[in-house]
Amino acid sequence: MIRVILPPHLRTLARVDGEVEMDVQTPVTQRAVLDALEARFPMLRGTIRDHMTQLRRPMVRFFACGEDLSHEPVDAPLPEAIAKGAEPFLIIGAIAGG
Repeated sequence: MIRVILPPHLRTLARVDGEVEMDVQTPVTQRAVLDALEARFPMLRGTIRDHMTQLRRPMVRFFACGEDLSHEPVDAPLPEAIAKGAEPFLIIGAIAGG
C-alpha cells in the first residue's frame, strides 16, 4: 500500500481528506504512482503532469524520504520506504513570486 500526500488544492479537486492510500504495481516508480493516482481520481489528469507529454508540470514537485525526486527519471524505482508504505510520496505545489 502506497501513501500519497496531495497539496490542498488537489485534495479539494479529488474530494479527499489527508493521505491517499492505494495499491501500485511493482516496480514502484513515479510513473506507476501517478498512473494509479490518475486512474483512481480521473479529475486529477492533467493537473500533476501534462496530458500529452506525461511530464511533471513545472510548478509541481515530488518528495520522498526527505529528498526532492522531481528531476529523477520517472521510471526509476522509488525508495523502499515508499514502496512499503512506511513513508509517504509527497506531491507539492511549488510557490513562486517575489
